[in-house]
Amino acid sequence: MRIDSHHHLWIYNNAEYGWIDESMNILRRDYLPVDLLSDLSNEGFDGSVVMQARQTIEETKWLLKLANENPKILGVVGWVDLCAPDIDNQLEELTQNKKLVGVRHVIHDEADDRFMLREVFRNGISLLRKYNLTYDLLLFPKHLKFASTLVAEFPDQPFVIDHICKPLIREGIQEPWRTDIKQLAQYPNVCCKLSGMVTEADTDLWTQQTFEPYLDVIFEAFGPERLMIGSDWPVCLLGGSYSEIIGIVKNYIEQLDSNTKEKILGGNCFRFYNLKTL
Repeated sequence: MRIDSHHHLWIYNNAEYGWIDESMNILRRDYLPVDLLSDLSNEGFDGSVVMQARQTIEETKWLLKLANENPKILGVVGWVDLCAPDIDNQLEELTQNKKLVGVRHVIHDEADDRFMLREVFRNGISLLRKYNLTYDLLLFPKHLKFASTLVAEFPDQPFVIDHICKPLIREGIQEPWRTDIKQLAQYPNVCCKLSGMVTEADTDLWTQQTFEPYLDVIFEAFGPERLMIGSDWPVCLLGGSYSEIIGIVKNYIEQLDSNTKEKILGGNCFRFYNLKTL
């Protein structure tokens, strides 16, 4: 199966999506499953994994409802308060819906760079395996060293880095991102999403070559067995069409053998999130 491992859905309003400013007018509207289906089909994807965009239980439940109504949505990575004293009960309730496959917290918006190492947060992480849930790491490069400490503590917990950890592509800078992500990749329980790169570049002037030095680092660090393609739709529309954004990775892997390509285009995502067939 070919799977878009990373996209969002929302009903737009100013209050809850304050990060969408006037320079992002294309995002200031509703984005629902019907808006994505033709793009998925045109790019040969059989399904997708939808990601949280707001840190509310209500959104997680809404995404699960949409996934139940839309068979192309194979899994939901939602938000729960991993620091809550009743986190075990929250997870038990939410995982009654089998389309909840993972959770995510917007760590890169926390004022404390060491947020993920707080004891109460790590307690929440420790419960995820009990419910067969993965964890998506949404980070900036400055968080990578802390992430290495976290994943080392939980060697049986599957983690995946979103957006290749948002390196400074616009500035053409690799270090210390390059060194630190290679360190994190040494832990076999960590995968990486080939997603979200275009919004770290100049959204008007990027070319295929813009991303290749960064993809070279990621492929060397993780190898094709731990990489998965993702669009970051609709956020990716800031830098081009769905087809153009997906094409960045498709073009890069064009010379690989067909079996390796299929892993990156869906097989690895299917396995990582333990998805069910349509």
